[in-house]
Amino acid sequence: MNVNLKSLVGRLNDVARNALEGAAGLCLSRTNYDVEIEHILAKLLEQDDTDLNKICAHFEVNLDRLTKDVSTSLDRLKSGNSRTPGLSDRIPRWIQDAWLLASVDYGAARVRSGHMILALLANDGFARIAREVSREFDHISLEALRTGLVDITADSSEARDAVALGETAGVAGGPVATGVPGKTKALDQFTEDLTAKALAGKIDPVLGRDFEIRQIVDILTRRRQNNPILTGEAGVGKTAVVEGFAYRIAEGDVPEPLKNVSVRSLDLGLLQAGAGIKGEFENRLKSVIDEVKASPQPIIMFIDEAHTMIGAGGQAGQNDAANLLKPALARGELRTIAATTWAEYKKYFEKDAALARRFQVVKVEEPDEERAVAMMRGISSRMEEHHNVRILDEAIVECVKLSHRYITGRQLPDKSVSVLDTACAKVAIGQGATPASVEDVTRRIQNLTCEIDSLEREQVTGAEHDERLDDLKAKRTESEEELARLNEQWEKEKTLTEQIRNIRTKLEMTRHDSKLADLVGEAAPPTESAAAASAEAEGVIGDDSGGAATAAAPEPAKPVDTEFLKSELKRLNAELREIQGENPLMQPVVNGQTVAEVISGWTGIPIGKMVA
Repeated sequence: MNVNLKSLVGRLNDVARNALEGAAGLCLSRTNYDVEIEHILAKLLEQDDTDLNKICAHFEVNLDRLTKDVSTSLDRLKSGNSRTPGLSDRIPRWIQDAWLLASVDYGAARVRSGHMILALLANDGFARIAREVSREFDHISLEALRTGLVDITADSSEARDAVALGETAGVAGGPVATGVPGKTKALDQFTEDLTAKALAGKIDPVLGRDFEIRQIVDILTRRRQNNPILTGEAGVGKTAVVEGFAYRIAEGDVPEPLKNVSVRSLDLGLLQAGAGIKGEFENRLKSVIDEVKASPQPIIMFIDEAHTMIGAGGQAGQNDAANLLKPALARGELRTIAATTWAEYKKYFEKDAALARRFQVVKVEEPDEERAVAMMRGISSRMEEHHNVRILDEAIVECVKLSHRYITGRQLPDKSVSVLDTACAKVAIGQGATPASVEDVTRRIQNLTCEIDSLEREQVTGAEHDERLDDLKAKRTESEEELARLNEQWEKEKTLTEQIRNIRTKLEMTRHDSKLADLVGEAAPPTESAAAASAEAEGVIGDDSGGAATAAAPEPAKPVDTEFLKSELKRLNAELREIQGENPLMQPVVNGQTVAEVISGWTGIPIGKMVA
């Protein structure tokens, strides 16, 4: 077996690496021909408070006698080498076995001396060599060491170093905190529970994909070959369909055979990460499959970018992930939802008939504008919450319509989500940061001032720059006047925007109170803030000059005058539009104009032609 020795050495922790380096030096000083197991054991025994020390203490191994036996065995090795010694063939195999034990059985990020001793005794050939070196190894019970390794070595310096480096249980590649690996260690390490995310409210409801989800349900309830594969262009929402299915399971909106099922997303990239040794990837994947089959709760595995299975872990068709999954898929022991683009499906799956027949294709088409708008409405509330802005329905409609018309090379709803997300960010930033127009004029004034200063310094020495200086000063004066106008407009827009947001908040609060009253079946008392809406509207908002007047004391029992608030909102919006003209500096809400500005910035198409 070809082993990447550099990759193996990189897996060793400080204690094991120091022992290997010291063993090479010991071999050189003794003029031995190869670095053998005895050299490494000798250097491990020289270090204090290691896993090996704790193992010897636990099994009552006489350290002095073991050290003497190792030294005696070293004396028996052939010597007289005048060249640089090499590694014995046993050493890479020993470290490889130790790494497989450490990573697969104990979830460790690095090989410790305890893993090396366990690997030494677990291999019949190595164990025979160890017992020939010293009969003290007979005191160590292999099964007791295998099941109790973590507890036995819990207070060693190597264990403390692992904790300090963050290599703890539950972290990918970290050592398990208990003596026996967890029942779902591989699942927890290499998969993500989508159903748990849905129960925790971390998945948005998926609208407009009922037909595709029904197809998935039909296929999954088969007895055999019950594996749907979603095909569609990038960005049409294949992953969102699976999340929508997981959301329905969390809500209980699925047939009885699929209730209490867990949908887990397999991360092939994480499965391959660090698997530089032959057999490690296959062991990881086999552990996942075995845990899925052994799980008391039915599990459906989701594999995104499923075409990467072919060739993962080896050459295509030779020990790759797809071949490892085929038997379980065919027997119905492993229910899987896969997702890939149509082009990748044709390229990889259709060439492998044995793999293709284990999946049933579910086509996920790009939605039309009407369905895309419905999808966007489903996620708009989460965007509002994230950006702390208000999204008008016209913005949702425009982001779908304009992105579908002007943005090519991408699919709905992906491109409309990107547009709306950017528009929300633009509005949120604009409400708290200096507008781009103001910044541009400020930078222009600074540049003009720098150039004027430079020319005036040269003029002192006799250079003629009068005409150029006059021109630059005129431009600076003009820019300063423009900056003053922009700052004045910005202040007015800020005042009006704040007032508009306050009115919208109060109107939404009255709607909330009304819905609450409907739920309890009686008129709910207005909230204090809602009851004060009319008085505050008359006091703060009623000042046409935009200045803040002193609000009258609110009457708690006074009903909210929603009609007055609506009329004020209409008036303030009209006043804001008049001040902004064609060059708004900020927006109180995300509207169609904001969406058009985003798409114009992306495509270079003038806004006027876009919204005409």
